[in-house]
Order: sequence, then C-alpha cells, then structure tokens
Amino acid sequence: MMKTFNISTSYHDQMVEVSGLVREAVRESGVQEGHAIVYCPHTTAGIAINENADPDVVRDVLRRLDEVYPWKHSLDRHAEGNTAAHMKAITTGTSQMVLISGGRLVLGTWQGIYFCEFDGPRSRKLHVKVIKG
Repeated sequence: MMKTFNISTSYHDQMVEVSGLVREAVRESGVQEGHAIVYCPHTTAGIAINENADPDVVRDVLRRLDEVYPWKHSLDRHAEGNTAAHMKAITTGTSQMVLISGGRLVLGTWQGIYFCEFDGPRSRKLHVKVIKG
C-alpha cells in the first residue's frame, strides 16, 4: 500500500515532522510486521530521522546546513539559483526506511521523521509505502 500526503511549507528552509502521517499510513495498511519507506520525489527537499524532543536541534541542523551550503556562492552556475537546496537534499537523502513491529513504527524515544524543505515555501508530495514482511 502506498499513501501520498501533501506537505505545505511556510519558510525557505524548514523541517516538518511527519511521524504522525507515517503512523497514519501504517495504521491504515493494517501491516503488523514490515517496514515503511518514506520518500520525497523532489530534488530540493529530503527526508530525515532525528530528534523531535528539543526544537533547538532542528534550528541547529538548518543553521549548520546553511553554513556548509550557503545560498549564495560565487562559483554556482545553476540558472535557478538554488544549488544550495540541491546540495542539502543530497545530504539528507530522498528517503528513509522505518521498521514496523506490532503495527507500530520502530523509532527511538527521541526520534521523529522529518520532511526537510530547502527551497520553500512550497507545496510538496510525500509518499509512504508500507510493505508487509
């Protein structure tokens, strides 16, 4: 089963926790044992699993990505001017796989699943594929 969600972002760089949406897809699938693949079909956004307890972690991650990949760089040639967004998406990756056991996502106590926007604000798609087994 695959479920698609629409994600709207409000900021240029933003990490949106989507753990609840992934849980919803797992619940609707009825799968008790297996895995969920969380996938982003965009070249300037990604998927990450990280701490969801302290909002400073998200702020720090976005700040550090900006330090590594500044929005303006004198050598960038991409006509759209969003090379930094592409680099951040490559760094986070387009997908994450999460185990399912007992019908629940297997995440650590402090872990959450994030849709990472690097070229917003935008309206995006998020796909969750739940696989039994």
